[in-house]
Amino acid sequence: MTNRTEKLQRLGEALAQAREEALVRQTRRDQLERLQNEAFTRLAEAEKKRDLFDRVKVLLQESAEHARIQAKAQLEGLVTNALQYVFGPLFRFEIELSDHGGKPIAEFFVVTDWEGTPVKTKPQEARGGGIVDITSLALRVAMMETFRPRPEGPLILDEPGKHVSSEYVVPMLEFLKSAAEMFGRQVILVTHNNHLTEGADQAFEVTLAAGQTRVRPMGLLDNRTG
Repeated sequence: MTNRTEKLQRLGEALAQAREEALVRQTRRDQLERLQNEAFTRLAEAEKKRDLFDRVKVLLQESAEHARIQAKAQLEGLVTNALQYVFGPLFRFEIELSDHGGKPIAEFFVVTDWEGTPVKTKPQEARGGGIVDITSLALRVAMMETFRPRPEGPLILDEPGKHVSSEYVVPMLEFLKSAAEMFGRQVILVTHNNHLTEGADQAFEVTLAAGQTRVRPMGLLDNRTG
């Protein structure tokens, strides 16, 4: 009887240990799946920005010489304004055009002046993810205004400035408001950032409950655009 009791006790301990080990492995698996999903999300975001950069390059490459110079100046000006609006006067955007095998090639650079010395880097290699976020945001605006015929409709943005530090979110919003007024476009944002929702003319909260999507107006805010 004693042996049976001991065996049952050891079996219970083994089962408890197995359950604990299974829980640890499940937790680790969940963590790995979350990291994998985050990596896929970052990859998708990077591919979107690369696609935007590629489309701008095609625009410059396929334009005639005079139109190319004009488009280059417009793109540089708008992106530079955006970078300086958000990060300060030390930043500017440059496009270098070159010829390779009879075909024009466009390369993008962010130039930062540090104590009188210009430091030139590609947007995706600049410090932090905020630089490439603002660059791609400004290029998206510029593309809509540069293409002819000019596309109509609002500018729809999904999580703009996702990697912009919190201290620069408000200046980014001010840039968007300024661009919206300048070009006469409505800006529609999908965001989880409260600073951006607070800067909207009208905001809606979208929630999912019991398999149903619910949209709730969050009210009108005075003297703000978005």
